[in-house]
Amino acid sequence: MTVQQEAPTEGVTDNGEPLEVWIDQDLCTGDGICAQYAPDVFELDIDGLAYVKSPDDELLQAPGATTRVPLPLLRDVVDSAKECPGDCIHVRRVTDRVEVYGPDAA
Repeated sequence: MTVQQEAPTEGVTDNGEPLEVWIDQDLCTGDGICAQYAPDVFELDIDGLAYVKSPDDELLQAPGATTRVPLPLLRDVVDSAKECPGDCIHVRRVTDRVEVYGPDAA
């Protein structure tokens, strides 16, 4: 098995920590930019707001629901957070829950 095959499948920080993403629906403007950038991670629901999806493509509608960021989609998720007009997309490290992309990133 090569090193590439052993690489994690979730998004990771520079030092290898897994990342997760969540959306604050109270701030969501329903523009759908996130779903355009990363449709495998985000989806607009019938209420017009964006939500994250599970790896099984299930819409996660509980407030503060998170999903792991798939490594191949990391750039798309980060771009979604940067371009979101509602500043409602939060990407954080799983280990310590520190936001690394989004409105509360240091």
